[in-house]
Amino acid sequence: MSRLWIWIIVSTVLTCHATWATEEIPTAASERLSLLTRELLHSAKDPEFLEWLRRTRRRIHENPELAFEEYETSQLVRSELESLRIEYTWPVAKTGIVGSVGSGAQPWFGLRADMDALPIQELVEWEHKSKTDGKMHACGHDVHTTMLLGAAKLLKQRSDQLKGTVKLVFQPGEEGYAGAYHMLEEGALDNFQGIFGLHVAPELPTGTIGSRPGPMLAGSARFVAVINGQGGHAAIPHAARDPVLAASFAILALQQIVSRETDPLEARVLSLGFIEAGQAWNVIPGTVRFGGSFRSMTTEGLLYLQQRIREIIEMQAAVHQCTATVDFFEGKVRPYPATVNDKKMYEHAKGAGASLLGKQNVYLIPMWMGAEDFSFYAQKMPAAFFMIGTKNKTLEPVKSLHSPYLVIDEDVLPIGAALHAAVAISFLDDHAVETQ
Repeated sequence: MSRLWIWIIVSTVLTCHATWATEEIPTAASERLSLLTRELLHSAKDPEFLEWLRRTRRRIHENPELAFEEYETSQLVRSELESLRIEYTWPVAKTGIVGSVGSGAQPWFGLRADMDALPIQELVEWEHKSKTDGKMHACGHDVHTTMLLGAAKLLKQRSDQLKGTVKLVFQPGEEGYAGAYHMLEEGALDNFQGIFGLHVAPELPTGTIGSRPGPMLAGSARFVAVINGQGGHAAIPHAARDPVLAASFAILALQQIVSRETDPLEARVLSLGFIEAGQAWNVIPGTVRFGGSFRSMTTEGLLYLQQRIREIIEMQAAVHQCTATVDFFEGKVRPYPATVNDKKMYEHAKGAGASLLGKQNVYLIPMWMGAEDFSFYAQKMPAAFFMIGTKNKTLEPVKSLHSPYLVIDEDVLPIGAALHAAVAISFLDDHAVETQ
């Protein structure tokens, strides 16, 4: 997930506790869910089970792999599934895996974890530090994969009682490469009735979760622009066609798309991430290259931003007697749509979380402009995406995701495993009740 979960969310989250419907869950259903979550959490916190979770997470953390290169991680997952006698389909989207627990019959409910790491050098000195220079699980995908393996183990222990089938989706390439889209394109998630996903949140306390119904995370896309002029000596700029000047005007104009063309009640962001030009202080370069990302909570918003980015850059280049090309990586790097939680699925997962952790530990969080490719699943089926806290005050100072200093409280592992299993089992139980 791209630079997800920053400090501003913490202050908002802690004052935005979940709002609960006035209509209570029927007593019998409430008692069943309470008993289920207690059993699952007790099983997940068993010392032997907990040690297995920690050992698994650390093995994955030591060997981070980038998008669509998750060969060793995929092998580890398959080995664990085989040891649990869980059938699976592989390869999906090159390194992905989809396991199946239960009767094989409908309904099919998905639980998803992403497996890829980031091109970041880990700077945390500990026994299980990344063994690969320049690569690190700085977004917690090692934790996500481990929690889903833990859920697989819990579900397998109860497979005879499942009223349908739980699909375990181990996905590659979340970090900018739309692995979820490719999993869907290969038909690996056809006929699912719903899906649930978790993402670690270092700023939320361990033992808490948070989400919201409807739009939660933004859609995101990127661009690179090249403005070509005519280089020359800095002493005679009139003999050149200065692309630096053209790029400067273009960059300033781009910032006005949101401030002057967007309804202030509609969330959009355009941010420039880099600019490259010449190297000499007395030479006007012939070319300037710059780029960034743009985000919106709607598809229409993304399309509008893309249109205006192209128009502004090309027009500003022309005004300064230069030419410009703008690349949106169409057909190469797929834009991410907004992550929109299905309201009914959100309420279902929230109920399971409240039963597991207590209502006071389930937060209603604000929308944020980070992006996640779980959004592709949410376009195809009822989906709910939740954040799960990993903050422990006794550990190192809290660092945000995508930080080389990220430290995760491993006490989250049994909680996430139990929550995954509880959401899936109760979904199948509810569906069975609805169809009787």
